[in-house]
Amino acid sequence: MDDLSRPLAEAITEAEKLIATADVIRTEQDRLEGYDYLAGRIRAALQLAFDRDPARPVLINSTHQYARQGLDNPDALYFHAYIDDEHEWVVRGVRGSTADLSFQVMSGGYSADGTPESLAAFDDRALDIAADGSFALHLAPAPAGAKTLIIREVFNDWETERRGTLWIERPDLLGRPAVPPDARRTARRYEVAAQLLVGSVRTWLAFPHFFQNREPVNTLTTPRSTPGGLASQFSSIGHYALAEDEALVVTVPECSDCSYQGIQIGSDWYVSTDYESHQTSLTKAQAVTDPDGLMRFVVSERDPGIANWLETTGHRTGPMMLRWQRLTRDLGREDGPQVQVLKLDDVRSALPFFAPRAEGEYADRIAARQRAVARRMLS
Repeated sequence: MDDLSRPLAEAITEAEKLIATADVIRTEQDRLEGYDYLAGRIRAALQLAFDRDPARPVLINSTHQYARQGLDNPDALYFHAYIDDEHEWVVRGVRGSTADLSFQVMSGGYSADGTPESLAAFDDRALDIAADGSFALHLAPAPAGAKTLIIREVFNDWETERRGTLWIERPDLLGRPAVPPDARRTARRYEVAAQLLVGSVRTWLAFPHFFQNREPVNTLTTPRSTPGGLASQFSSIGHYALAEDEALVVTVPECSDCSYQGIQIGSDWYVSTDYESHQTSLTKAQAVTDPDGLMRFVVSERDPGIANWLETTGHRTGPMMLRWQRLTRDLGREDGPQVQVLKLDDVRSALPFFAPRAEGEYADRIAARQRAVARRMLS
């Protein structure tokens, strides 16, 4: 019998070497998180390779809390579909109540050499949505060079917003039975999974050097349209490096000209850290805004005792990102963050509107996060 899975087995060995020798490993926690990351990359590679069938297109959810990549947004559900520029593709659904629902057609996938070309990017304001929330997006055909469709459904208020329903069709093949598997196609899928696995590990180890790591440490950039990203998204990027007794205070105006505004920190594997049972991200709906209209976040390992604490969860270094989505105007420097490094013991006196958390508030916040992630989870 042919050893059809051998390419994937060899790729796992290669990917493990990349993980085990990565320069981001400084502690045992880093190493173990790397192996957890590897498991997610294996899972995603298999899903993307074996769920791919041009005759039966499907929206694949391959990025989530068990398969993190690319500094994934804790507030987003990600859907991926393989398409081409030769056929008609139709995305149908019922709009949920999330803050943003956006679509992006790309010329391929991310690689260690850079980002693919964004061929089209828009949000659901471009759709004709019926009174019951239903819609149909026709790509007939998709833009020239199209390879992938990315859909992002983004939550601003985890408590009240609910995801919608989405699926994709290829009308010319509806009603036809699926082609039975054969050895050649199965072997090819294992080969594709192998390529995706090694490629994704190489890509996301290299990716921070294109963007975040080019900036001085403990700084954040002026908001700008996300490179290769969504038409209505602006972002600010950076990376932190803090001693155990230090804190980073990030101050940013609450934006009333967007449906979604969020901040997150991550690990040097360029992934989100545990946003379910730790507060490693906050949206403007979750954060406390001070009387002067500013949100002040404290990034630190130890708890400063405030609502807008972003936990580093054992990571002395890592990426940071702020996002604004579904904007009604462009952002400028005055809309962006200001950053200050302080001794953690000096934070309370430095915050002009310091108010300590109420007893039990932190546990209540974590419980709410856990329930919200469970409600929306796709895996």
